[in-house]
This record gives sequence, C-alpha cells and structure tokens, in this order.
Amino acid sequence: MSAVVACARTWLGTPYHHQARAKGVGVDCAGLVIGVARELDRVAPGFDIEGYARQPDGWSFLAWSDQYMRRIARAQMAPGSCVVVRFGRHPQHIGIVGDYLHGGLSIIHAMVGRGVVETRLLLDNNMQFVAAYALPEEGAWRS
Repeated sequence: MSAVVACARTWLGTPYHHQARAKGVGVDCAGLVIGVARELDRVAPGFDIEGYARQPDGWSFLAWSDQYMRRIARAQMAPGSCVVVRFGRHPQHIGIVGDYLHGGLSIIHAMVGRGVVETRLLLDNNMQFVAAYALPEEGAWRS
C-alpha cells in the first residue's frame, strides 16, 4: 500500500470544517491533501493555501493544483494520486485515491456532514473527473 494512502487513512473520521487542517479535529478536502503532504514531508511544514470560498472558484482551484502538484493522465491515476472532481459546472473537490477493498479505486476525502471518509471512486454523472495529480516527492520542497 502507498505511504500516501496509509497516511490519508489515519485521517478517517476527522470531522469536516472549512479551511481547517487538524487531524482528528477538523479538515476540509484541500486540508486533507495538505495535511497528508505535510506529514509525509512532501511540502514545507508551513505550506498552506487560504482564503478560498466554501464553493471554490474551480479554475483557481485547478491553477493551485497545477502549481503545487504534477498533473498526470487519468489512466496513470493510482493509489496515492490526487483526483479533482466536480459535481456541477466547476471543479470543486479534491481527494486522495486509494485501493478499494472490493477491487478498483477509492477516494479518501473530506465531505460536509460526514468528515473524512473512504468511498468507492465512481466517476459518473454525479462525480465527474476533472484532473489527476501526483504529489511532490518526499523532501522535494527543500531543493
């Protein structure tokens, strides 16, 4: 199992709280990715992105993702990757790809009203694929 997936699973059950970054206390979808990246030394300890709305401007969200992660093809998406999805017109949600217990892929993500959960990654009309990313390598931020 990927170190990213193992780390993300330690956040399961953390309540949802907009712009929070505290495992076990509160986190949102971006905060989960940032928290996992910090724990695994993939970003500087103080790295964060702030000031986004609860329903973020999707294009700014993608620009942020492109700036701090490496975009990969959908076919390269695997456990440990990040996936950006949309539920409406604009990209608005990010999660960490896991290996689903019954085969296929899962998504570990922070949901309003449910907190951090792991569910089967079903990309369909409800959750539409936008982009996939690889987190930076461990310690890459130091160079």
